[in-house]
Amino acid sequence: MSYSMTTTWKGDMAFEAELDGHKVLMDAAQDNGGQDSGPRPKPMLLASFSGCSGMDVISILKKMREPCSWFELKVDAESSQDHPKRYTSIKLRYQFKKSDNLNPVNVQKACKLSQDKYCGVSAMLKDAAKLEWSIEYL
Repeated sequence: MSYSMTTTWKGDMAFEAELDGHKVLMDAAQDNGGQDSGPRPKPMLLASFSGCSGMDVISILKKMREPCSWFELKVDAESSQDHPKRYTSIKLRYQFKKSDNLNPVNVQKACKLSQDKYCGVSAMLKDAAKLEWSIEYL
């Protein structure tokens, strides 16, 4: 399977990527020559990671018929100081509502399956950074 996309320079430090018919604008902060008109590329990688894993977890929980009414993912990352500045560690926190009374065994299984088998973004990042994940009930 292959994938192609186009990213177009929009002036200064802004670039627009078209992904599956959706346009995403990226830009640098003003102190780095941009106009701050969009998110930075590296944090978008973290959004891709959490979105990919989140979709896996929700899909698996639905198949398990778990009554999830609210789900959030928090990402914390540490970056190297030297160039190329890259993420050296990334921690993903899966957050669920206590009041949903989800079976913790099924939640653990869904998150683990995402990280170990289904999330392609996680699979790519594992070679580049230390990945950790946890589950929280709020």
